[in-house]
Amino acid sequence: MSIADRVRIHDVTLLSDNWYILKKTRFSFLRSDGRWQEQTRETYDRGNGAAILLFDRERRTILLVRQFRFPAFVNGHDDLLIEAPAGLLDARAPAEAIRAEVAEETGFAVGEVRQIFEAYMSPGSVTEKLHFFVGEYAPGDRVGQGGGCVAEGEDIAVLEIDIDEALTMIGDGRICDGKTIMLVQYAALNLFRS
Repeated sequence: MSIADRVRIHDVTLLSDNWYILKKTRFSFLRSDGRWQEQTRETYDRGNGAAILLFDRERRTILLVRQFRFPAFVNGHDDLLIEAPAGLLDARAPAEAIRAEVAEETGFAVGEVRQIFEAYMSPGSVTEKLHFFVGEYAPGDRVGQGGGCVAEGEDIAVLEIDIDEALTMIGDGRICDGKTIMLVQYAALNLFRS
């Protein structure tokens, strides 16, 4: 039986179409005990995205970005957030989208990228599926200023960090973004084995 056979949507209410789309849905779900249970959920649809960890295996470094994130700020994070470069697909293929985001955010032109997995980052409320990539870089690959898109409110700094320091930063809380933690740990296990 498909999950679609276990869901009956009764009504959908559009709550907001300002920045992205917020909907309230009333539906029934067929429980594993055979009973239908009515539920109501709000879903935030911002589209799917991609994130990448750029790494230099020889120098044991990675590229991350630092920027202001209002939702993290209002939840008590009183600092800029350190993250892997990321962005929405905006109807592009994931590899194409992440190359464009890397150039916009870091100023680096990245060649080959490899998708390593996909994940739902907050499936209880957000519809977004994130495509995770890794790609190699060298200092000479920087062809632009980076910094993000000013019209979108971005003010991004580029950080080049030793992989061991990045792991320390996860442990002490300086890196607290989920997608970045996943990518740094992947790199430590698969790209920088000693």
